[in-house]
Amino acid sequence: QKEVELIEGHAMPDHIHLVLSIPPKYSVSMVIGYLKGKSAIHIHRKAEGVKKGFIGRHFWSRGYCASTIGLDEEMIRAYVRDQEHLDKQEELDFTQNP
Repeated sequence: QKEVELIEGHAMPDHIHLVLSIPPKYSVSMVIGYLKGKSAIHIHRKAEGVKKGFIGRHFWSRGYCASTIGLDEEMIRAYVRDQEHLDKQEELDFTQNP
C-alpha cells in the first residue's frame, strides 16, 4: 500500500529488526507508525480473537530506532539476519564474564 519494501527482517522475542526501503515521499515516522498500527491490529485479531475495540490497547512500545544505510548496507543486512545468534553469543559471554 505504501510502496515500502522489506529488504531484510528478523523477529526476536522482545524486538524486531527490519531493513526497509522507504520512498522519499514518506517519512520514517509515518511508515513505522503505519506498520506498528496495522500489525498490532492484525496480531490482536489473530492471537486474541478481537474483532474491534482496539482503542486504548497497546502492543508495541512507543519508540523505535532508525538509521539510514549507505555503503555498509550488506553489513547491516547481515547483522539483522544473524541477530538471534549474536544475542545468544552476547548472553553467553555475559554469563561467563559478568
